[in-house]
Amino acid sequence: MFKKFTEKEAVTGTSQLKSSAIRNLRQNFLQLYPHVEPYMDEIWPKKDNVKLVKCQEHIELIASQTGEILFFKHRDGPLLPTLRILHKYPFILPWMQVDKGAIRFVLSGANIMCPGLTSPGGKMSKVEKDMPVLIVAEGKEHALGIGLTKMSSDDIKKINKGIGIDIIHFLNDGLWQMKVIK
Repeated sequence: MFKKFTEKEAVTGTSQLKSSAIRNLRQNFLQLYPHVEPYMDEIWPKKDNVKLVKCQEHIELIASQTGEILFFKHRDGPLLPTLRILHKYPFILPWMQVDKGAIRFVLSGANIMCPGLTSPGGKMSKVEKDMPVLIVAEGKEHALGIGLTKMSSDDIKKINKGIGIDIIHFLNDGLWQMKVIK
């Protein structure tokens, strides 16, 4: 989604959100990720003014008053944290670990195949189909990307072929390279 994403070409408009809209977004985020509530004020302070950045291809970014991109959303999909947020708070999303052989493919934006998750270096959290997951690599400290599961973790183990996770956002993609929104 963000492979060829650049601020100059993709961003179509920026607007300040009203406090009621900010409250609704925070509530929606807490409904999706209730276990994050104790850390919510650190991630997204209540009094923080928030900008909504509209982009091409129905992508919306939520940025703090300092311009740091906190979350993103595609069409009517879930509000997802960026990798920068997930590096600070990796427990927000369930994680899937790929083996060492998949690292270079993930970093180039390739979807994750089932054998990369079921091999000896791969590990999986128990998740359902179409769930957002954090992608980590065998032997690495920080996450490589965020994806949506194409199958449940049980089906990935059973079928063991085809695409297991669609990659959405990964290290060094266009969203990662956007530092701040002015």
